[in-house]
Amino acid sequence: MKQVREDIRNIAIIAHVDHGKTTLVDQLLRQSGTFRENQIVQERVMDSNDIERERGITILSKNTAVRYKNIKINIIDTPGHADFGGEVERVLKMVNGVILVVDAFEGPMPQTKFVLKKALELELPVIVCINKIDRPEARPQEVIDEVLDLFIELDANEDQLDCPFVFASAKEGTASLNEKQQGNSMEPLFETIVNYIPAPRGDFEGPTQVLISTIDYDSYVGRIGIGKVERGSIKVNEEVTIVNEDTPDIHKKVRITKLYEFEGLNRVDVREAKVGSIVALMGIEDIHIGDTVCDVEHPEPLPFVKISEPTLAMTFSVNDSPFAGQEGKFVTSRQLRERLFKELQTDVSLRVEETDSTDAFKVSGRGELHLSILIENMRREGYEFQVSKPEVLYKSINGKKQEPMELVTIDVPEEFVGTVIEKLGSRKGEMIDMKPSKGGYTRLEFSIPSRGLIGYRSEFMTDTKGNGIMNSIFKGYEPYKGDISTRSQGSLVAFEAGEAITYGLFNAQERGSLFIKPGTKVYEGMIVGENSRTGDIEVNVCKKKQLTNVRASGSDDALKLSPPRILSLEEALEFIEEDELVEITPENIRMRKKILDTSKRKKINSRK
Repeated sequence: MKQVREDIRNIAIIAHVDHGKTTLVDQLLRQSGTFRENQIVQERVMDSNDIERERGITILSKNTAVRYKNIKINIIDTPGHADFGGEVERVLKMVNGVILVVDAFEGPMPQTKFVLKKALELELPVIVCINKIDRPEARPQEVIDEVLDLFIELDANEDQLDCPFVFASAKEGTASLNEKQQGNSMEPLFETIVNYIPAPRGDFEGPTQVLISTIDYDSYVGRIGIGKVERGSIKVNEEVTIVNEDTPDIHKKVRITKLYEFEGLNRVDVREAKVGSIVALMGIEDIHIGDTVCDVEHPEPLPFVKISEPTLAMTFSVNDSPFAGQEGKFVTSRQLRERLFKELQTDVSLRVEETDSTDAFKVSGRGELHLSILIENMRREGYEFQVSKPEVLYKSINGKKQEPMELVTIDVPEEFVGTVIEKLGSRKGEMIDMKPSKGGYTRLEFSIPSRGLIGYRSEFMTDTKGNGIMNSIFKGYEPYKGDISTRSQGSLVAFEAGEAITYGLFNAQERGSLFIKPGTKVYEGMIVGENSRTGDIEVNVCKKKQLTNVRASGSDDALKLSPPRILSLEEALEFIEEDELVEITPENIRMRKKILDTSKRKKINSRK
């Protein structure tokens, strides 16, 4: 017998990157009295990880809960980036409705479409929150039409089309049901959630069923399974069975040692949780996403979302450069292995495989952003290692080679359209659509192989002078599109170890552009710049000027060096070729040849 639990609402906040969902959650927390009056709380309090704060993106879904008029609202803040799309799908399994946040100027973007499609497929009711209504260029009326067009395009049913619109400024902490008039608090949004999102329903008396949708990890207590109580109740010290739809024959009996619910930003100990509650379970070592925690007598697994497959792989290996071990805290293969396998505890879209060498591991992920964020996290934690050029994972379907494709949406000022079309064309991109967008911008849509996008983001920002917006989303596998020409220029490679000197760099810069400045320590085989022609050239950047007692007129004036191009991690990953590596330490990102010895390298190249 299904009953309704009126004192709870479970919602997810979904949106495109940077449309303000994390800021919105901040305000709901503040205005529900979660924080004390005088408590100092940082901005975007839900983005707990440094990289999330710097890049202004949410990577991991987060749970929180607020109280409004004796109703507990469980809120899950989800990532907007396509590389973390698997995270969004799973989270939606825990909730009874979603708040779709849309920027009042930008309108629906590719990720808006992606996350909304998932919500509509699960038949979840949607509240549309038009955010940043206080932007001077806001155009709420047009955005409402664009959102409704998107609903129709995604085959929304009549109930879903009849959704409420709330107009908010998350920054100011106000919401209203009328776009012409700003409210003075978030109350209209709270009221809409309580009245429009259905309360969870379930069989209160039935045997226990909890579906685990996300996994957290804590170094003190190990794995933490987070999920919603779908049926019955779950109690501390109760014996339960864990089953999974994929392996229905395997039953693991365990005891629940700790049970938590969410209150504000904290986890609170509870003795028992009933239908509709979102809970965190501790004390189960081997718990995975997609597991169902059941009553021992009734082991019935619940169906679950298939996790998206990785599309890119790279090799992570122990740093063996001459500077190895000087800057990092964790440098051995055992430490690297432990860290990568620990990442698998919480990141379900990642794969880590052992290779023939004990010092190297093949790591596969959902995209360049997915892998570069893992690298950046490890670097900040004090790991030192090196990585190879990212390679795309191909599939063979019906005996034909197939590759992952992305759908790319680009908004650029009209003057840059030609450059973008030309660049993406050379990377095997096919233009699907081109139409004028708002504010003198043009919207371009391309279908492009994933490998064509590796490293393109930084080039795109340069080409559009920082004015372009680019978003991509995984489209599926299609037949191989042919070879893409990579960079035609070679590398400038340091010829000897030492410290780079202005005189040596001045002579080297005639050959191409430099990546290092005077005073940089270099070693033989390290890449110090890009050659202006094809092929690699060895340069001696440590060369000093021979001193003589004859002073030449004019030539001894100060040597002028062009400023070096300092490459970001993503730029370095795109720059390197098959025979090169990126060396990653907490202090530096260097590029190097796989074979450092100049004469050995020449011998191997001459054989080729």
